[in-house]
Amino acid sequence: MSRPEPPSKTRMRILHTEASCGWGGQEIRVLEEACGLIGRGHDVHLACPADSSIYQAATRYGVPAHALPIGRKNLEGLFALRGWLKHHPFDILNSHSSTDSWLAALACHSFGQAPLIVRTRHLSTPVHANRPTFWLYQRACRHVVVTGEALKDQLVRDNGFDPASLTSVPTGIDLQRFHPRDRLASRASLGLPPDATLLGILATLRDWKGHTVLFEAIDQLRERFPALRILVVGDGPYRDRLDTHLEKLGLADRVDFVGHRDDPEIWLAAMDLFVLPSWGDEGVSQALMQAMATGLPIITTPVGSLGEVIKDGVTGLMVPPRDPHALAGAIVRLLDNVPLAARLGDTAQALATQCCGRERMLDKMESIFSRYATQREA
Repeated sequence: MSRPEPPSKTRMRILHTEASCGWGGQEIRVLEEACGLIGRGHDVHLACPADSSIYQAATRYGVPAHALPIGRKNLEGLFALRGWLKHHPFDILNSHSSTDSWLAALACHSFGQAPLIVRTRHLSTPVHANRPTFWLYQRACRHVVVTGEALKDQLVRDNGFDPASLTSVPTGIDLQRFHPRDRLASRASLGLPPDATLLGILATLRDWKGHTVLFEAIDQLRERFPALRILVVGDGPYRDRLDTHLEKLGLADRVDFVGHRDDPEIWLAAMDLFVLPSWGDEGVSQALMQAMATGLPIITTPVGSLGEVIKDGVTGLMVPPRDPHALAGAIVRLLDNVPLAARLGDTAQALATQCCGRERMLDKMESIFSRYATQREA
């Protein structure tokens, strides 16, 4: 929910740049953050490729979007962004992917009165330890936001970045949308069987999200739990390979692909158990926090910053990445121990309510932007 701008607060002009043409947690965060700060009275815009998913979605979020050819690292994108920025002044430019971060850094370095750059890094993929990358992160950008403390520690340890130049701001979720709901009513509204055991995953269909690990785990449980089904919410480039994998396992009749949904809160509420068996590139997953806020028992892996919200045996269960046998064992443990599953779900929901709200994210990002907007004015 947006809040009115306090009278004493300075209105900032903020531009988000995003080169990615895909759709997932990163793009959703950009739009949620932009929408939230617009609601707080700031002038926030988005620059992105015309053929990107985020450009098409921006209207739904009420975010003004401008089509620029910044999907590739080339001179066309550099000159287009530079020329556009010279005629559209901003206080802060918040870049998000590698391509638009490089284009923004070079463009802003080339003329006076350019906006100051804050880079948000969403993933835990290692950053090249070389001079150009050091310049990008520590010189061209005034500050770097990461989506989890583990990502900050990684950049300090592996790249020698100044800890003072980095701040962890996990993505916040809308707690008015994501909260416990009646499971049977949710299933009825979606046309799902009331008596099935629904194990769900909400994630873009990419290899490192671990869908195949989940399928292999369920393959070990098909006889023990004949009513067990997998609900796959999300879409992405890995769909064809997932279909092929399921056919090899003979599990196609146990898995329901429902695609991208605009009402994930209802699909989560219909699940008995949430699993995110990622093995790479995670900050603090939005879907994981949404499942926590819904009150679901959760199984995940200790990659990226997932361990900052899921504590093994407290707010969920942790299993090693790429280990179907361990994942199968954790699923059995929760399905056979209903009181344990309920306790984990309740504890996770309480933590999400306390620490994972959208307003908390907006407060932190607004404070960072304000700090550097003030420096620019000085």
